This record gives sequence, C-alpha cells and structure tokens, in this order.
Amino acid sequence: MTNPLTTAYEFGDFSLDAGRRLLQRRDGTPVPLTSKVFETLLCLLRQHGRVVTKETLMKTVWPDTIVEENNLTQNISALRRIFGENPGTHHYIVTVPGRGYRFVAEVTAGLTRGVSAPVAGKIRTLAVLPFKLLLPESRDAALEMGITDTLIARLGKIKEVAVRPLSSVRAFGSLEQDPVAAGLALGVESVLDGTIQHGGDRIRVVARLINVADGSSLWTDRFDEKFTDVFGVEDAISGRVAQALAIHLSPEEQEQIAKRHTGNSAAYQLYLTGRYHWSRITPPEIRKSMEYFRQAIELDPGYALPYAGLAEAYRSLPITSDIPPQDAFPQSKAAAVRALAIDDTLAEPHATLAFIHFWYDWDWAGAEREALRAIQLNPNYGFAHIAYGHLLSDLARHDEAIAEAERACEVEPVSLIVNALCGAIYYYASRFDEAVARLRRTLDLEPNFWVARLFLGKAYTEQRKYAEALEDFAQAKTISRGNSETIGMIGYVHALRRQPAKARAILATLKSAGPERYVPPVNLAVIHLGLGEIDEAFACLERAYAERDVRLSFFRVDPKWDPIRGDPRFVALLARLGL
Repeated sequence: MTNPLTTAYEFGDFSLDAGRRLLQRRDGTPVPLTSKVFETLLCLLRQHGRVVTKETLMKTVWPDTIVEENNLTQNISALRRIFGENPGTHHYIVTVPGRGYRFVAEVTAGLTRGVSAPVAGKIRTLAVLPFKLLLPESRDAALEMGITDTLIARLGKIKEVAVRPLSSVRAFGSLEQDPVAAGLALGVESVLDGTIQHGGDRIRVVARLINVADGSSLWTDRFDEKFTDVFGVEDAISGRVAQALAIHLSPEEQEQIAKRHTGNSAAYQLYLTGRYHWSRITPPEIRKSMEYFRQAIELDPGYALPYAGLAEAYRSLPITSDIPPQDAFPQSKAAAVRALAIDDTLAEPHATLAFIHFWYDWDWAGAEREALRAIQLNPNYGFAHIAYGHLLSDLARHDEAIAEAERACEVEPVSLIVNALCGAIYYYASRFDEAVARLRRTLDLEPNFWVARLFLGKAYTEQRKYAEALEDFAQAKTISRGNSETIGMIGYVHALRRQPAKARAILATLKSAGPERYVPPVNLAVIHLGLGEIDEAFACLERAYAERDVRLSFFRVDPKWDPIRGDPRFVALLARLGL
C-alpha cells in the first residue's frame, strides 16, 4: 500500500514532517517533542508569517480540554529552548502582545511520502491513563481512578497485551497530561486516554486509543449512559480496545473482559473510593479505605474485590502503622481467603497471602506457592513479582530475588512501592550502591515516599554515611507520621556515631510509649544493638519472636545484624524461624 502524501516544512536548521510527526535537525538528528509541543509548532507553521491568536492555539492543541494559558506559554518556551533563542531575541517565534504568536522564520513547505501507522495488531504494551473529569471544580478522584482501575483489570486479562497497573499510571492524572509523553515515560506502545462528564444521572465518557510512536489515534468513541450503568461503558470500551488492537480473544478472555464483579453500582462506588484511599499508604488513609471496603461488602456480600482490598489493607497495617501483628494478619488472611472463595482467578489475594505466609506464618513454602500462583494468574502484576522477590531475598536467594524485583520494575516502571522494595532487595543483598541508585530513582518520582526514604537511610547507614542517613530517617519519620521503625533507626545511627545519650533518649521514648501505642520489639532491639547491649537486644528479639514481629522475616539477610551472627542465640533464632 502506498504511503500517503503529507506536508513537510523546512525552516532555519530544522525540518518537520507532519505525517511522521517528526522534527529533526538538518543533519538528520531527531528532536524529541511531546505531543502538545509538536501540535503547537505545527499550528504555527501552518500559518507562518501570520498572527495565531492564543485562543486559536489553545483550541487546536487542546480541543476537548479546558486548560490555563500557562500551558501554552510553557509550550512556546520549550520550542524557543529547542531553537536556541535567547530572551528578547526571537528569530523563530515572536510574541504579539495581547494577541498571540507569529512564526517569523522563512518556511518552505512541500509534500513528502509519510509513513503508515504501525499495524495495531503488533501493539503489545498498553497503559490506561487516569480518566479525567473535564471540569476541575467537579473532579472526583475516586471515580476517575476507579474507572481506570476497572479497565486495567479487564484489559489485563488479555494474554497478548501487557497492561500497566494502576500504581504506575496514577501519576499521570492531571488534565494537562500529554498522553504521548505519559506513554513514553511508561515504556508502552499505546495508551488509552479518556475524559468523563458527569451530570445528574447521566455520564458521558470519551475514550481514545493512541499510538505512542506517532501520536495517531487508533480508535476513538463517545459513550452516553445513565450513571447507574457505568458498567456498560466499561464493557464497551474494553471490547472496542481489543478490536482496535486486532487481537483475537479466546472464549475465556472474552468472558473475563465482560466479567462484572458486582451488579450493585453503589457497592462498586464504595469499592473504588476504598481503593483510592488505600493507595495513599498512610495510616489514616488505610483506615479510611477499610471502612469503604466494609460498606461495599455490606451492600454486596458476594463482591470479591472489596474482600481483596480489605485483605491488603489489613496486611499493610503492621509494617506501616505499628499495629500488633495478631490484630491484623489473621483478619487479612480471612479476607483474602473469602475473596478467593468467591473468585479464585484474582491474582491480588494470592500475592497478599504470600506476604502473610512469610511475614507472619514463617511458612516459606506456602509463601512461594502463593506468589507463583499470583504471577501465573497475572504475569504483568508487578506486586506479585515483588512479593516473590521479597521472599527469595529473605531466603538469601539474592540473584533470583533481584531478577524478580527487576521484572517487577519492568512491568511497573513508575510504581513507588515496587521501586522502593526493589531497592530494599538490593539492600538485603548488601549491594548498597545499587540500592541507593534505585531508591534515589524512586524519590525522583515522589520525594515524599517515606518507604524509599527509610531504605535509603538504611543503605547510607551501611555505607557509614551517617549524616545522610539521619536526614532520610528524619524525613521518613515526618512523612509516615512517626512510624516507630524510622525512630528506632535514628536511635541506632546515634549509637553508631558514639552518641549514646541521644540513642538512650530515643530508646526511653519508645519504651515509655505505653499501652496506647504498640512498638514492634525489633525497633527497640536495633538501638540496643547499636549501643553494644547484646543481651538486651536478644531479649527484645525473643519478644519479637513471641509477638511475630514482621521484621524478623528479614533477620537472616539484614546486614545490620552482622555483628551478632556468630552468637549461638542468633543461630538458634534462625532455626526457630525456619531459616
């Protein structure tokens, strides 16, 4: 088939091919542009020599979205940087005060043979970007993320397509987000982008499937339904995406894509709201998510997903919120088992059970079985890979653990928790430089992610960069709202720095917390360890064993325990842990 004729423009040291959506220098070097910056330049070139008003540019570049003028200003600034223009000296784009912009460089336009868009059937990686309510004042994060999460779950059932999970795409939810730039950041070939209008009992969804390589639309459609039938909208979008990707679905895949976990729209909304709060991973938000999950279950006791959400929320409490293990893990296990009793094809409860088995039960074989089952059910579920990697790390199978952790990062490249736990696995392997690199990369994505700060501090401690470690532990303490592990590590570092008074003051504060606050015993043991009080450290570790402190599952591989590995009590404790 002959490729279509498209317009090409030459100006200064540059040329632009509209069909290929390519800007390059005269020597053939491509110049990377985001989709919106490219559209801005193309609009100016098409009317070169004439004033293009700001209104015209904004309607052309953002046809379906209300944006602020600052977005256009940023695009113009980006183009001026590319063209090497200095402030006050513009040889390509000049500002016409009060009106808009004019492209003033000499432009030669001609026709060239474009390239056809890649065959849709060859696309095998997809990201569903957060669907966005068009009016900023009416934005509903739970609804937006919820529709996105459901579409990810449905499309993730297609074996031929790797779909990025919600944890990876959550950061790309602003109204101004360029879908092509998001696709490049997520390392996918296609993105599904959408907008929502919700008024009264009606909902309108506009969805667009975009080829990241050239910004072209593979498919677009509009859906108008009653809000109570948002399920029908999700059904239609899932089916149309599969058609647009030219994928032949097996009967099982067709059934999974069309599967509705509940017919109760109110229960569905409560579940989506719970998922939104849980994703924020702070103690108050986790607690809030649990209430929404419980309300969803009350409305539909046969709805598996809220049980899976409740299981994951309970599982995260002991490690994030200083909750006694016996007050959380049995409840987590019961909810996960109930979710699987309703729907045994869900990968998430299996991953949750894997963590419970090695964090609480010390059932290493059972943990491996559940992690592998989660991966089998959904190979593109990064948290399943990181669960398995964490288990392998605890068993000192470091090369295998790192391979699983890196696989998790491949399928969830911008997931904060996946990247942070990958850094933790490097730390437990005593590969501290690589741990620091991975954790810094995580903090580049979100500087306030306290789990990454905690493990970065641990890596710095092993490198004897105590000042840097204390800074990261202090930030982790603040962001986590006083997680006792962050406090214990601050005391430990003060002890290592031969500041026993400071270490003992922190130890006294933790011990005097009283019955109103549970302090995991390992977080006391580390301070005694740093002070050289080995008998006291082992007394705390014995309490940790009796209370099934989560942190004992890392006991074999955590490098801070190296000074006491030769102690018979250490060896005996490892044996009792099954390690």
